[in-house]
Amino acid sequence: MSNMIEMAKSQVREMVMDALGQLVAKGKIENVPLPAFNIERPADVSHGDFSCNAAMAFAKTLKSNPRAIGQMIAEEINLQDSVFDKVDVAGPGFLNFYISDDWFRQTVASVIEEGADYGKTDYGCDKKILLEFVSANPTGPMHIGNARGGALGDSLASLLQYAGFYVEREFYINDAGNQIEKFGKSLSLRYMQIADGNKADVLKTYEGEEFCSKIFADEENFPMPDDVYKGVDIIEHVYNYYKINGDKLVNVNEEERKSALVEYALPINIEGLERDLKKYRIVYDTWFRESTLHENGSVKEVVKLLTEKGHTYEQDGAIWFKASDFGDDQDRVLVRANGIPTYFVPDIAYHYNKLVTRGFDKAIDILGADHHGYVPRMKAALTALGVDSAKLDVVIMQMVMLVRNGETVKLSKRSGKAITLSTLLDEVPIDAARFFFNLRDPNTHLEFDLELAIEESSNNPVFYVQYAHARICSILRRLSEEGTEYKNVPADKLSFTEPAELALIRHIAALPGTINEAAKDYNPAKITRYLYDLAQLFHKFYDTCKIKGESEDVIQSRLSLCVATRTVFKNMLDLLKVEAPEKM
Repeated sequence: MSNMIEMAKSQVREMVMDALGQLVAKGKIENVPLPAFNIERPADVSHGDFSCNAAMAFAKTLKSNPRAIGQMIAEEINLQDSVFDKVDVAGPGFLNFYISDDWFRQTVASVIEEGADYGKTDYGCDKKILLEFVSANPTGPMHIGNARGGALGDSLASLLQYAGFYVEREFYINDAGNQIEKFGKSLSLRYMQIADGNKADVLKTYEGEEFCSKIFADEENFPMPDDVYKGVDIIEHVYNYYKINGDKLVNVNEEERKSALVEYALPINIEGLERDLKKYRIVYDTWFRESTLHENGSVKEVVKLLTEKGHTYEQDGAIWFKASDFGDDQDRVLVRANGIPTYFVPDIAYHYNKLVTRGFDKAIDILGADHHGYVPRMKAALTALGVDSAKLDVVIMQMVMLVRNGETVKLSKRSGKAITLSTLLDEVPIDAARFFFNLRDPNTHLEFDLELAIEESSNNPVFYVQYAHARICSILRRLSEEGTEYKNVPADKLSFTEPAELALIRHIAALPGTINEAAKDYNPAKITRYLYDLAQLFHKFYDTCKIKGESEDVIQSRLSLCVATRTVFKNMLDLLKVEAPEKM
């Protein structure tokens, strides 16, 4: 796995250290411990490809003028066998290094040689990461926030794998607790509305959506309180159940009725979640059910462990966790006075299962902005249990605003009028959805323009990037048809001199570093930005550097650069699970 930029940086550091050794040996500077120095890439390449601040870093220790120190170092630097052909001293003493033609040739050749593996790094050292994302409430369809979380989480998983981590994707199914109780109550009320005499007649007269609209409008005998789900999906479940089973649940007690309806509807919902996510190109390694934590005793065990460690107390009949002892802003109830655990307990048990029972090195959760306060309390619980809380990282994802015709699309999550993930993908191409949801950093608000997402123009970022890839394929195909074949010549036969060529190669060389930075920050938006910049640089190269009619060595060099660029486009679009079309 090549990283031409890191290789060049390593050479700069080695040459500077060797030069310092020579200066000490010649008695020109004292043999004293010297502070660390930095090597950076200037924004303006006229200032060099790499800039080193060693002279300024050493000035105080050596009690000398930094520019004079820089001049001495530059005079001792030996560029032989390096990828540099020039070093000079600028400003207060910066050492500016200029890469040679050979570096550009080697960069293009290494991309072509590595192919689908180009850009992969060993940054992660095979550490095991469990990435949990979406984990939508199974009591209803997925909304736009889940759509962003899905694209973000799945792309982040691929990014981390590219960076050398072992990653598993997991969906946590909340199939226990208050939301299931609420789900059952909602189903039960709708069922009784249908079973009510006139509703049975409606069932005989109307079908599907017509039936739903009729029953939805009349709640006289069984009104729907504020604490239930009122979406059309609830009505549809009960409608389908009633068509099969009729009045069989009318005369049973409510708990039995709720249980039967949940047992019928919940698997349908979970199957729908899995189906919609597969359509979105997301496949999980594990679908983990909260109910298993209750069934296998993990929930009770967490309370027991915290109590044995002295981190709980009783108050007003409830069991409290001393969360404030571990950095949280207040203590938290674990078990209510009625003996029922709060939702916090299975969440603790779940994270304990990830990091201790299953032994992952890191657990990453992608959560909405409304979960911001959740992080310190979970880290507090893990610390109290003796687990390193640094093993839990949480990516907080901000809200999405849908825009159409310049106006915000109003959303009502459970009214039945919300745009769900499924309906979004009926309107917007999957490529556009996955790319657009990763256009902004996770912690920033995202405005999703529904019109722009389907627009076939350079204004549409995903179209612009895909078009660049297709354009390269078209160039290679058209030239081949005309008798000019790409020959994959060795690196020493390549030649790059034009500024547009060099700028494109520099950007290609930056990919492994970009992968590491994006993985470190848990931010796939760095990849979409990288791709957009790559498209800009390629289009500029194509517009200024002819291929047809040039000498054979220029033709093959530029075709090689086309192939290398196509490889990078394909690799990164694959990472995002966005198609890389060969024709558009």
